[in-house]
Amino acid sequence: MPITELQVYSVEEADVTGGVCVVRCLGGIARAGQVYAVGESRLGLRGIERYGRTVGFFDAGHVAKVRLTGAMVALLTRGQVLTSVPPEGHALEELEAWLATEPPLGDEPLPQTLRALAGTRMQDEGLPREVRVRWGRVTLAAIRRLAEEEGIPELHWWADVAYVRCYLIRFLGQESTEDPAGLCAELLGLIDLTPDEAAAQGPSWRELPTPRIRHLRRVKSLTHWMTQLRPYLAADDPLAEAVDAWAAVRPLLP
Repeated sequence: MPITELQVYSVEEADVTGGVCVVRCLGGIARAGQVYAVGESRLGLRGIERYGRTVGFFDAGHVAKVRLTGAMVALLTRGQVLTSVPPEGHALEELEAWLATEPPLGDEPLPQTLRALAGTRMQDEGLPREVRVRWGRVTLAAIRRLAEEEGIPELHWWADVAYVRCYLIRFLGQESTEDPAGLCAELLGLIDLTPDEAAAQGPSWRELPTPRIRHLRRVKSLTHWMTQLRPYLAADDPLAEAVDAWAAVRPLLP
């Protein structure tokens, strides 16, 4: 179930019905007949030309001249990315099946595209709650695959994970499956200093080396999600004391 991305190099010609563009395929396989999204607008890919001849498709890393339908073609700009969408939208079941096979990172859909798509669906209040929960699980899978693909350190991408998991708990009623206390414990385990140590560095953070400032900002980001989980912790839970300590220190961090 491919998700294809095309990056615009130039618009060669355009009118109210569409036009011709030179594009580069960033991922997936571009085929004649596909539909591409530009915000809320849709463009149809009606023809592909490479080296002066018509072809049916081209894949990642290659450039082609394509004919697109839709008045939006005239407004495309260099560097703009078009994302393929089925006429009825991406099927959740197909994405779940695709992720279940643990496909190679070079396959499609691209993790960044999938993360943006699934995150939007998760927050779509027009969908049933159980469907939004499933989109949330796809979002989490996409975040992890993106981190794996780009070699992002754990502390850097966990704020995104915490955001999604907190959303599932706070807005979609997933307290039991997500376990707020367990999530708090995971977040605390990622932080390599104590609240007292952070408090000592906080007032003079502007004097610290840039890498250290960035590190403290990532720690602060994690503490934000812990405070969102605080109402779900039992009064006698030892984690509650730790979260309260970080909540007190948080305003001091950059």
